[in-house]
Amino acid sequence: MSHFHPLRVCQIEKNTPGSVTVTFEIPEDLQEAFHHKAGQYITIKKEFDGKEIRRSYSICSPPSGNRLSVGIKKIRDGLFSRYANEVLSAGDVLEVHSPEGHFTFIPDAARARTIGAFAAGSGITPVMGIMKTLLHEEPQSHFVLVYGNRSAAETMFQNEITALAAAYPDRLTVYYIYSRSEEDHALFGRIERATVNYVIKNKQKDTTFDAFYLCGPEEMIHTVSDTLKESGVPAENIHFELFTSSAEEQPLDENLDGQTRVKLIVDDEEFEFTMPQSERVLDAALARDIDVPFSCQGGICSSCMARITEGEVKMVKNQILTDGEIAEGFVLTCQSHPVTSSITVDYDDV
Repeated sequence: MSHFHPLRVCQIEKNTPGSVTVTFEIPEDLQEAFHHKAGQYITIKKEFDGKEIRRSYSICSPPSGNRLSVGIKKIRDGLFSRYANEVLSAGDVLEVHSPEGHFTFIPDAARARTIGAFAAGSGITPVMGIMKTLLHEEPQSHFVLVYGNRSAAETMFQNEITALAAAYPDRLTVYYIYSRSEEDHALFGRIERATVNYVIKNKQKDTTFDAFYLCGPEEMIHTVSDTLKESGVPAENIHFELFTSSAEEQPLDENLDGQTRVKLIVDDEEFEFTMPQSERVLDAALARDIDVPFSCQGGICSSCMARITEGEVKMVKNQILTDGEIAEGFVLTCQSHPVTSSITVDYDDV
């Protein structure tokens, strides 16, 4: 797809024994393409043994500047994450998609607000971008971070967070939580209901939070979100991003034995084909070598989002799109089955 661009790696920094921060230099002619909002992610594509893979990583650097950084945690069976941690070097060039994502923070220098964040493990990555943006661009605002890990040694960005806390002692408050290590100046355990209540009802009882950002394992996000709602936090003030999802696909009531005529619009080109309703829109497009946007193919990111402007599809899983977005016709094409005789799928109208 045309939104992929070759970017040169200018720095790789060991973050923890099992993670790195990869920094790309953004050339002048790609500054606009890689301008992003705090909290967004990029998708990287690379071939291994002749097979293309795509992986999404959250941006941990603030939007300003001519460099863009992502944090990559090594996963045991993760093909690209192992490559990034063990092989990738400064000077290498990777194909990188322009930033995407709805887990975003928009700074306003005139505002004075308090933002809270609950992050676990590599879920800290987009939160770093959000936190640094607030501290740098909203001089009257405050940030409260609750950050869970197994131990201090496995805590991504710990040195950078420590430096930020020292630079902004009156505006940044950090609570570390370790599940397998008892340390001074840190809580012991996991981010759970008691932890949330301890922070917002005890340590920060006099604080009025304007919004919360949650990123980490699905179970943690649900627990924190439910606890915040029970304490009176409006759902619209709770923003979250999933890295993985255990949600099961929901069976559809529709009979999917039919065929659907598809008009697909991407990068100002139109494609027409007929597909079985038992297939998903994204799979059908890729099977026909149509270069549509995608990344996770699991309904977790929003790379494959498109608008249905004619006909109807049904999604078997959705934990990203809001009711308002669905009402406007947006769908995740990796989760969508057509249920009418014809549909028009517009990837450009997003």
